[in-house]
Amino acid sequence: MGEVYRGTDTNLGREVAIKVLPEGFAHDADRLARFEREARTLASFNHPHIAQIYGLEKSAGLHALVMELVEGPTLADQIAQGAMPLDEALPIAKQICEALEAAHEQGIIHRDLKPANIKVRPDGTVKVLDFGLAKAMEPAGVTSASVSQAPTITSPAMLTGAGMILGTAAYMSPEQARGKTVDKRADIWAFGAVLFEMLTGKRPFEGEDIAETLGAVIHKEPAWSRLPTATPAAVRTVVQRCLQKDPRQRLRDIGDVRLALDGAFEDAAAGAQAPDPAVVQERWRQRTDAAVAVEVGAIRRTLRRRAALVGAAALMTGVVVGAAVWSVTRPATPAPPETRVDIVTPATTETTSFALSPDGRQIVFVASGDGAPRLWLRPLDQATAQPLAGTEGAQYPFWSPDSRSVGFFDGSSLKRVNLAGGSPQTLAATIGRGGTWSADGVILFAPTPESPLFRVPASGGAAVAVTTLATQRSHRFPQFLPDGRQFLFYAQGTPDTQGLYLGSLDAPETTRLTAADAAGVYDPAGPGSTEAPGEGGWLLFIRGGTLLGQRLDLTRRALTGVPVTVADSVAFDGITTNASAVSVSAAGLVAYRSGGASRRRAAETASRPGPSARIPGRRRGR
Repeated sequence: MGEVYRGTDTNLGREVAIKVLPEGFAHDADRLARFEREARTLASFNHPHIAQIYGLEKSAGLHALVMELVEGPTLADQIAQGAMPLDEALPIAKQICEALEAAHEQGIIHRDLKPANIKVRPDGTVKVLDFGLAKAMEPAGVTSASVSQAPTITSPAMLTGAGMILGTAAYMSPEQARGKTVDKRADIWAFGAVLFEMLTGKRPFEGEDIAETLGAVIHKEPAWSRLPTATPAAVRTVVQRCLQKDPRQRLRDIGDVRLALDGAFEDAAAGAQAPDPAVVQERWRQRTDAAVAVEVGAIRRTLRRRAALVGAAALMTGVVVGAAVWSVTRPATPAPPETRVDIVTPATTETTSFALSPDGRQIVFVASGDGAPRLWLRPLDQATAQPLAGTEGAQYPFWSPDSRSVGFFDGSSLKRVNLAGGSPQTLAATIGRGGTWSADGVILFAPTPESPLFRVPASGGAAVAVTTLATQRSHRFPQFLPDGRQFLFYAQGTPDTQGLYLGSLDAPETTRLTAADAAGVYDPAGPGSTEAPGEGGWLLFIRGGTLLGQRLDLTRRALTGVPVTVADSVAFDGITTNASAVSVSAAGLVAYRSGGASRRRAAETASRPGPSARIPGRRRGR
């Protein structure tokens, strides 16, 4: 917003910063008057974490701000050296909060908060620069409907009058990037972006140019897995709450952010009888008995007990499957004992073809062994898996509700096999992109790579379309919800239409829930099982290889709250099938395969046996 010089106030004998305003700014009488009013407001209060304005000077047609000279590097300089340790980042973050809080109380918003506008003095004092200047620069009469005045980022745009610098792309809130009217919640978003960058050394939204960066701000989620594993739950929640794209779901006051960083809400939650849903996940993090965790596969690491939707993650290679059981128990319940089991599994190239039984006692997966790929069945309380006869060429298995039969696709047909014995039964001719089986004896499936979903009786019969494609290319990988009428599915389409949807056998309308890279699964045994009927459980979905969980409110047919990281580097196919290597049982056991890369080569796993695995976990008493 101008050129800054180091100068000397000869009257008072002090060094100052002199910001010379751009020429185009000084020739606009309305804009200059507006700026002078803003400068007077900023000069009317003094805060230890805001660089003070000393005066506005005019000379020979030039206009300049005389400001406090702040020694020390900018926060951007510090971040350029790498991610900051938590004990260094948090004191800086709290001082930024205090500066924003003081300004917001005066009705002033920054709108261009970024590391380059934050300086840290040698004594550790933080000074926020350019407070209120972005707002003052906005010409009178600009409205959210004025496309010509949408935010631009380059100085030449401002100097020529072609646009207006209203922020910096990587730190703009989505509403700011769209050119809409903003309030103090835009500063809260920018604070979340700055805190994320301090903790990770990376911006939460990046792109090769301004347009790509703004597109990431509007449409993409940060790579939450970049946050250090030692990040406290409260801090992780603050960052996620600040970076909610919908300002209505964002934290509304920077003072609340400061209190949260100080742990105030953790203390309040500990003594509350009925905690607010927004802080429930933080309370779960504090319960050592809040989960049962099961891993199958070479163990990469265990998710922290304090993680939201507490569970343990497994590193998966070949056909190895990792699982986690979530349960919400009363704080007084003793922590269940740890249990561990070792298993060895055959090799496979079908990294997304496995399923847990609804009762959580068995897992079925596709593996080659010594012959063609087929289904293998492995009871979780036994040490070995057995192949299922007649299932050669199987893909995408799914279970009957009673856990006694398995449906699968063999490349040309939909089949079912009874685990008690007998040959597989053909139900429909289809290639198949996932299926699901309701307690009413209905199988819902995707027949081809480019089709809507169809239903067919579990005993066989005519297949009937259930969904319509409209503007999407295909529907696939459905999953019935517990009522047996509603179902989840994945839709391929444009960026605006692709993602996870909620449908029903009783109505043709579908509801888009969220963007995702692959099929999602529903966990009915998560925290939703302790809530009022109709509030639902949790939707698990993958973005960028990270498995996220978010509450699904079935009454509102919408996701609520903040997405919570369940596990990092989860395998999925984001290029062709959009299959995910995640399965869930009705009992709340969650299995997933690690890997995370949608371009994973089959050769990486086809030539070697599955690794030995340990299963640490917790079992609730009966």
